[in-house]
Amino acid sequence: MTARTPLRPLPRVLDARARGENPDVIERENIRKRHEEMKDRARARAEGRLLVLGAFFLCVFVVIGLRMGALATSEAQEPLASAPGASIAMQRADIVDREGRILATNLETYSVYAQPPLMVDPVAAAEGLVRVFPDLDKERLIKDFTGKRKFLWIKKRISPEQKQAVHDIGDPGLLFGPREMRLYPNGQLAAHILGGAGFGREGVNAAEVIGVAGVEKQFDDYLRDPANGNKPLTLSLDLTVQAAMEQVLFGGMKIMNAKGASAVLMNAHTGEVVAAASLPTFDPNDRPRPPTSGFDPSDSPLFNRYVQGVYELGSVFKIFTAAQAVDLGLVNSDTIIDTSGPMKIGRYPIGEFQGKNYGKLSVADIIVKSSNRGTGRLALQIGAERQQEFLRSLGMFEPTPFEIVEAKGGEPLKPRKWGELSTVTISYGHGLSTSPMHLAAGYAAIANGGHYVSPTILRRNGPQYGPRVMSENAARQAQAMLRKVVTDGTASFAEVPGYDVAGKTGTADKPKPRGGYYDDKVIATFASLFPAYDPKYVLVVTLDEPSILAYGEKRRTAGWTAVPVAAELIGRVAPLLGLRPRLEPEADAAITLTSN
Repeated sequence: MTARTPLRPLPRVLDARARGENPDVIERENIRKRHEEMKDRARARAEGRLLVLGAFFLCVFVVIGLRMGALATSEAQEPLASAPGASIAMQRADIVDREGRILATNLETYSVYAQPPLMVDPVAAAEGLVRVFPDLDKERLIKDFTGKRKFLWIKKRISPEQKQAVHDIGDPGLLFGPREMRLYPNGQLAAHILGGAGFGREGVNAAEVIGVAGVEKQFDDYLRDPANGNKPLTLSLDLTVQAAMEQVLFGGMKIMNAKGASAVLMNAHTGEVVAAASLPTFDPNDRPRPPTSGFDPSDSPLFNRYVQGVYELGSVFKIFTAAQAVDLGLVNSDTIIDTSGPMKIGRYPIGEFQGKNYGKLSVADIIVKSSNRGTGRLALQIGAERQQEFLRSLGMFEPTPFEIVEAKGGEPLKPRKWGELSTVTISYGHGLSTSPMHLAAGYAAIANGGHYVSPTILRRNGPQYGPRVMSENAARQAQAMLRKVVTDGTASFAEVPGYDVAGKTGTADKPKPRGGYYDDKVIATFASLFPAYDPKYVLVVTLDEPSILAYGEKRRTAGWTAVPVAAELIGRVAPLLGLRPRLEPEADAAITLTSN
């Protein structure tokens, strides 16, 4: 801080008096100088403030100019919200099948809510609402209407008839709000694919519809985008095939006394899932709540068996072992393998179903007879490392890429230590747990000549081949082996006149939710491809805990349970898929010419 000069400095006053001058002149001169200094400081402060203010206005003009330039060079867009509440009233795109038939759409409806301060007769209003909605609690309504509450929801979705009935109550405190709800016009059909939708953000004038499961949740961003309002999401499903599948599968589940069932029908060249069903099912228009207790998730109808049901699927895996052995050049379908016992891996014996001993069999007959020892010995020739690489290439180690949110929960279960014993047991479908959708993708590689195809719920145009996982020769020999299983082996009930079916049965003990296996419960699976002379489709049918009485015995194996259901299903859907039956020409009648 600068020291101030005194107005009457003593040395100058004494000097002025000594010279006879007036000392007041010195004071006036110092006052004048001090005022000039004060003016200079005030002017400097004012100039600094003006400089700062000028810089501020310059920045504002620059920002406004840049914004105007950006607006001038960008495309004009229509505002998405122009009224209170409109920001959450988004039009959700439709979902259609491959032929454009509606699977999910929107329905304009109303909600009803109450503002008790506006009510004229709260008790009469409560009584009228209970007559319209019997599930409401009259005493609770009266308590809410006569208490301190200023707002409460009555029903968030009502029908036009219910709206009119509430309107007829005539109380000004009962009000309506517009709503847009998700409607599934086919009811339970394809429920596990579609999943369902619910409300997100809500207001009295609008409600946001969001996906909660299935493709509704997987493609929620696409379906909610206003730009896609007139662009429905097209699925690979065929509604008529889906309906036939669910009808046949439900009948088969009841006849076979199964707890549940699933089926996957997949195009072997495009990966399109034309139909997929899981039973028991539900209605997405009234989606049930997830279970809050119990250890077995498959008890809930929400459980999607063909992607979330991860099981040891049994002998259906044997064809992969045979195909890989052929692909590696270790064997061909006619190579003889000794399947005689005993066979032990460490201290664990490897036996056959019902203690059979098949002796020496060709590789094709190993598949036909479903020999555990035969595939085990092939697996030992292949080795653990090459077996793992092959199964990984078939997608058996990761959740299936099928585009519904539940598929991410179908994580395959692999052994922690993949030794010689695991190599043998996995060769015949034990020790590695996968879903039916994984199995369908694996059989599609055999059906299409050796390429992996990724299962998809979206419609595709033309083949969608992925990397080659086996040679065409190996795939062709595997197809022939699977065909022989139907003509000469455990899947004889799969023969469908006019449609050559090839496939493999698998019966595996069902695991307990807390570990271990049931003694009398199985998962029965039949994995097939058709028509065998030119495979186009793969069908996997799985029954959970089937059991029937046939020829005086209780039967649980896939040959008696899953195979007949698959045969009925193929006979029903093959014509719907545009496949013409191939009928063998009848032999000429034998005529003997005689003379008189």
